[in-house]
Formats: sequence, structure tokens, C-alpha cells
Amino acid sequence: MALIVQKYGGTSVANVERIRAVAERVAKFKMLGHQVVVVLSAMSGETNRLIALAKGIQAQPDPRELDMLVSTGEQVTIALLAMALKDLGLKAKSYTGAQVRILTDNAFTKARILSIDEASMRADLDSGHVVVVAGFQGVDEQGNITTLGRGGSDTTGVALAAALKADECQIYTDVDGVYTTDPRIVPEARRLKTITFEEMLEMASLGSKVLQIRSVEFAGKYKVKLRVLSSFQDEGDGTLITFEENDSMEQAIISGIDLNRH
Repeated sequence: MALIVQKYGGTSVANVERIRAVAERVAKFKMLGHQVVVVLSAMSGETNRLIALAKGIQAQPDPRELDMLVSTGEQVTIALLAMALKDLGLKAKSYTGAQVRILTDNAFTKARILSIDEASMRADLDSGHVVVVAGFQGVDEQGNITTLGRGGSDTTGVALAAALKADECQIYTDVDGVYTTDPRIVPEARRLKTITFEEMLEMASLGSKVLQIRSVEFAGKYKVKLRVLSSFQDEGDGTLITFEENDSMEQAIISGIDLNRH
């Protein structure tokens, strides 16, 4: 039995049908006997919609109030997924970042995680629940809701995996792994079975959009195994991003080249 953290991006929870598909995927992992924590983004386009609403009221939205507003996007998807899991007969419980107690600093719209209280999540997992957590958000010492900035949901997934000492953190996106270059531009691009954190950081710094550089740095620091998978395919092992504790890590190895279209 493994403890797995799964993170699903906005396209993976874009509508009710996609959320049901995520629930069915999670159910398969539960049937295999695994403990599962699910981290969700807001529905595709929802965060941008909320930011536009804020700018319709205030040209430069107040950062504290903006975080209060945009954090509601993930609250919708976690509640819906918990309902979908219960509809499949599973025990499930949803949590906002504040309820988990993902403690951050008070840098609104770009907060950094300071600590995570994993006790309630562990208790739920031990009692057979799937734990569903809102990505991208936390709470500061004064109880203010904060958001983690770009790629924040990836960072939440990795941080929870580190706190829970999970066996793996699976990042589900609309691509089935990390490629040597953009397969939409170069048809001969290869999907990599494995890649090191250093190589992934190199690709992210060159503009690869598969994972945000901050979440890769976090995973490398806390030795969290990352796997990139597609939520639109039922099969495939994706790409495992891992670490090798040997001297060869210092050698410069180019695994891929990212192309930016202008």
C-alpha cells in the first residue's frame, strides 16, 4: 500500500464530466489499496474570470481581497470532487488550504509555505477517506487567506507529499509526460521515461510549461518523487522526475530543449 498525492490541473476539472472522470481514476487507486490525497486547481479559466471581476471593481485590486476572491475557485472543485467520490461509494472529505493549516507568510498573491499540519489528513487517510485539498492557497498567522502565485497548485501538491512523506506525487496535466521538445512543433519528440530534478529545472528555466520551476525546486529539496501523467489517458507511466545521489549529477546533461513560439 502506497500513499500517493495526485494533483489535477484546471483542464482536468474543467467541467462536471471531467470531475467525474477524476473521481473514477482516484477510485481505481483506492481499490488497489492505496491511500490517496488529491490536490485540485480551479476549473480551467475560473481564476482569470475572478481576477477580471476584481479589476472591474478596482483597477489595482487590493492584494488581500484578491486572494480572498480567487481562492474560491478551488473551493468549488474540491467540494464537487468529494461529492463525486461519495457518489461512487467512497469516503471523502474536502479541505481548503486554511482548514488543512497550510501556513504561509503574508505576501499576498505570492505567499510562501512555511509549514503544514498533516495530523488531520493522516487521521482521515487512516480511517479510509480520500482527502481532497484545495491547491494554490494557504493561511497566514493572522488567519488571512493567501495564495501561492503562479504554479501554486503544483507547489501545494509537492508540499503535501513532502509533509506526508508520500511515496509519489503525481501531477496530472493535459500532456502524458515530459518530452525532449514540444511534440506539437516537433513530431519526432520523445517522451522521457525518467528525468532528474536538475534536468527538469534546466528545462523549466528554458521555458518548459509542463511544471512550474518552483514546484520542481521544492520537490528536489524535500526528495519528493514526481511523476507527470495525462488525465486524458487511462494508461501510460508518464515521466518520473527523480534524484540520483551520485557525483554524475554535477555533469551537465541536456535531456531536452524547449521551444518557445513567438
